[in-house]
Amino acid sequence: MNTPKSVQYCIQCGTLLTHEEKFGRVRPVCPNCGWIYFTDPKVAVAVIVVQEGKVLLVKRVNPPFQGYWSFPAGFMDGGEAADEAARRECFEETGLYVKTSELLHIHCGREHSQGADIVLIYAADITGGTLEAGDDAVEAGFFSIDSLPPLAFSSTRNTIIKLENSLKNNNQ
Repeated sequence: MNTPKSVQYCIQCGTLLTHEEKFGRVRPVCPNCGWIYFTDPKVAVAVIVVQEGKVLLVKRVNPPFQGYWSFPAGFMDGGEAADEAARRECFEETGLYVKTSELLHIHCGREHSQGADIVLIYAADITGGTLEAGDDAVEAGFFSIDSLPPLAFSSTRNTIIKLENSLKNNNQ
């Protein structure tokens, strides 16, 4: 990922960049042509699949939070629709095909240096496939809200709380 510190040369003219305050932040700026480097936010997607009162989670194989559990999730590719990315990530990590039904939650704020700035979390229903961990998940399974494994991200924990409240309200 390019950060303001890792970008050293102007992409327009090749001049070594300086750092100046522009638009309220110190940013890499080309002293020759005036080009300014702006850090674009990283966007990730996740799916919540609930089946028979249990939520689908995957155990992370890679750091950060290696060995902890989260929703099937990952980064969007450039030009990819968010719901398409959510379906792709779910299949890559769980072997399950899903249909997204609604955008449930938007989590803003980077949780670690390699993380997303924005996470779009979709509700989804299984349409096919066989549950099998893949890609950057070492395990995949369904868990009762009352008996969850250690969770990786605050976005997962916060969304689980919202899901739990929603399930309680639907049962009343």
